[in-house]
Amino acid sequence: MSYVQNYFSGVKILIEQVSEEQVNRLADLLETAWKEDKHVILMGNGGSAGTASHIVNDIQKCLQLECGKPIRAICLSDNTPLVLAWANDTEYANVYAPQIDCWAGKGDLVIAISGSGNSPNILRAAEAGKRKGAFVFGMAGYTGGKLIAASTECLVVATDNMQQIEDLHMMILHLAFSIVRDRNRTAN
Repeated sequence: MSYVQNYFSGVKILIEQVSEEQVNRLADLLETAWKEDKHVILMGNGGSAGTASHIVNDIQKCLQLECGKPIRAICLSDNTPLVLAWANDTEYANVYAPQIDCWAGKGDLVIAISGSGNSPNILRAAEAGKRKGAFVFGMAGYTGGKLIAASTECLVVATDNMQQIEDLHMMILHLAFSIVRDRNRTAN
């Protein structure tokens, strides 16, 4: 089997292991937050920050354009000056928790993405979200790490291949968003 075929084969196996129940629950949480004008707050590091930023783009634009109602979604890594100020003035493990304290409240949805499940800044933010009364949906890889305990619920992509973890996280978020959009698309 070629390297390319092996990679895609690994992704296919991981796709087959994704819990349909968890994907539907994520879609339901996203839809409830949207319909109740709650915040949807996402964060990650590296590729996971890119995933968080990308999905905010999709849900903000597409839900408003295709369903007629905006969603209050934000990616905490998108404000680079603020992230760097928190890192410089406190520590990198503290770049997201103060932002959660600012933005999160009861009934909001926090989506905390950490490939390893052990990123200190994501763990602190997840714990802050729970303290604020938000539902914290963790997304991790490997065996889930500490994010399982720090989240209200955690979806784990059970592999040690970070690129495939990131592939699946993006696909799962795209799928959850697509479910919400297709349930609520307005007639044009």
